Amino acid sequence: MDTPTIPSWHASGLLFENCSCQLVCPGHMHFSNACSHERCIGYWAVRIDEGSFGEVPLAGLRAVVAFDTPQHMIEGNWTEVIIIDESATPSQRDALEQILDGRAGGAWAVLGRFVTRRLDTRFLPISFTDEGTAHHATIPGLLETSVTNIRGRDRSEPVRFENIFNQIHGSSQVIAIGSTRYDDGVIRIETSKTHGLHSRFEWNVT
Repeated sequence: MDTPTIPSWHASGLLFENCSCQLVCPGHMHFSNACSHERCIGYWAVRIDEGSFGEVPLAGLRAVVAFDTPQHMIEGNWTEVIIIDESATPSQRDALEQILDGRAGGAWAVLGRFVTRRLDTRFLPISFTDEGTAHHATIPGLLETSVTNIRGRDRSEPVRFENIFNQIHGSSQVIAIGSTRYDDGVIRIETSKTHGLHSRFEWNVT
């Protein structure tokens, strides 16, 4: 059987996250670090502002990836689910699913190596609100979350990590706190003022 050809693709936009760890999630720094609790449970929220997957345009797409991992994330055995906004066309759904489950290569392929149980991808209405210092996401009946910048000495500027390596985030990341309610029957997230981050990402595979 012929292996499907993966086209060149690129995407850039907003990525924000919240998990059950205290500020800051040790696993965010490196998967070998012990997270704050026995399980690290959270999500990544993705808004693509520019991009294409071969000839398929990606601008405007939204997705949420929820996860449940061991305290040492490097051990693998992650459970993960991808949720893509229902407004995406069939070709966009296929493209974004290939990117986020790692089949299309790039940063998400590295994370995909740790996923043992991947729940079926879902296509539901996702709404994002961007207030600059706060980001919100809603999936009716499934997800309510907010990620808000922490205060710095200069309140006109966010507190950042600079020049930090992370597979999916940009190298400049704003430190935040998040509160989330999510329950799909397998992955359940209940947080209040725990680890949060957001950044401008750029992913490329040629």
